[in-house]
Amino acid sequence: MGKALIIGAGGVASVCIHKCCQNPDVFEEICIASRTKSKCDALKAKLDGGRTKISTAQVNADNVDELVALINEFNPDVVVNLALPYQDLTIMDACLATKTNYVDTANYEPLDTAKFEYKWQWAYRERFEQAGITALLGSGFDPGVTGVFSAYAMKHHFDEINYIDILDCNAGDHGYPFATNFNPEINIREVSANGSYIEDGKWIETEPMEIKRVYNFPEIGEKDMYLLHHEELESLALNIKGIKRIRFFMTFGQSYLTHLKCLENVGMTSIEPIEFEGNQIVPLQFLKAVLPDPASLGPRTKGKTNIGCIFIGKKDGKEKTYYLYNVCDHEECYKEVGSQAVSYTTGVPAMIGAAMLLTGKWNKPGVHNIEEFDPDPFMDDLNKFGLPWKESFSPDLVE
Repeated sequence: MGKALIIGAGGVASVCIHKCCQNPDVFEEICIASRTKSKCDALKAKLDGGRTKISTAQVNADNVDELVALINEFNPDVVVNLALPYQDLTIMDACLATKTNYVDTANYEPLDTAKFEYKWQWAYRERFEQAGITALLGSGFDPGVTGVFSAYAMKHHFDEINYIDILDCNAGDHGYPFATNFNPEINIREVSANGSYIEDGKWIETEPMEIKRVYNFPEIGEKDMYLLHHEELESLALNIKGIKRIRFFMTFGQSYLTHLKCLENVGMTSIEPIEFEGNQIVPLQFLKAVLPDPASLGPRTKGKTNIGCIFIGKKDGKEKTYYLYNVCDHEECYKEVGSQAVSYTTGVPAMIGAAMLLTGKWNKPGVHNIEEFDPDPFMDDLNKFGLPWKESFSPDLVE
C-alpha cells in the first residue's frame, strides 16, 4: 500500500516498527532514521525477513536540509515523527518542502521553555492545505486515542458532550526507586509544570500536583491521581461540541513524587543552562543521562495501565454518562514486542494513524488533530492491533 519514513529509534519507535511489520498489506516498505544509525540497524536486524522491506538511515532531525534530502531519497508516502517534541517543526518544514504527509504523537515544545500548546503547529494549517498534504497531530494514546475516543463518543453516544475527564493510570512496577516510563526529559517537564484545565471556555491554572483525587480503576483498583496540564485539552475543547469542562489526571506513586520533589529542590529538573567545569549543561538533560533508559524497563515491569475518558453529556435531551478505556498489561507487551506498556500504548496508535493516511481512510489536507477524523476505522484497528477498548455506562465519577 505504501512507504513510511519513521524518524526515531527509541521505545515508542520500536513498538511502531514492530506493528508496521505486523501490517505488511499497508506498510510495504519502511525506513528507520535516527541520529544514531546503530539503533536503527539493531531494530532492522530484529525484524528483517518479513514482507515489510526495511532500510535504515542516519539523520539529524534538527536539520531541515538533511531531512529533505532523506525524504527525497526514500520518497515515502508518510513521515512518522517519533523523535523529540522539540523537532516537530523542522520535520514539518521538511514535509512541507517535499509535499509529504506527516504524523506525530506529541505537540511541539520549545527547547528552552516548558510550554505545551498547539499554536506553533496550527500556524502551518494553510501551507499544508495548499500543498495538498495532511499533518495528523497527536497520534499516540494521550494525546491520540483519547481524541479518537472523544470523537467516537460524540458520533455514537451523544448529541453534545459537556464534561470530559481523561484518566491515565500506570500501575506498573519496574523495581527502581525512581525512573520514568517515557523520555525522562519530557516526562519531568510535563509533571513539574503548572497544572491547568478548561472550564466555561477559560484556562484555570493550578500549582503542580495541587489537585489530587483517588479513583478506582477497572482491573487495577484505587490509585492516587493528580491534575496535570495536557495538550489534548486545547484541541478537544475546540473540536467536541458542548464542552463546559475538560480535565486530565495521571497517577503517581509516592516514591516517584518524593524523588521528584528532592530533585526539584536541588535544581536537577531545571532547563536553564549552567556552567560546569567550563561547559554549559542543562541539569534536566544531565539527569536524563543518569536515569534508567525507559526502553530498558520492559523486562522488569509488571502490572497494567488503564487510560480512558469519562464523558458526561446529553442524548435526546437526557443526561448520559459513558466511560471508554483500554487496559494494557506490561508483561504481555514485553512478550509481544519487547517493550513495556507505556511505549506500547503510544507506538501502536502511531502505526494506526500512519495507516489511516496510507490507506486513504483519512484524507484531509491541512493540519488536523486526531479527533477531527472519522473514529470508526481507527477504533477497529485498536482492537485488531493490541489495544482493545472497553466501555461502561455507569462509571465512578471524579469530583
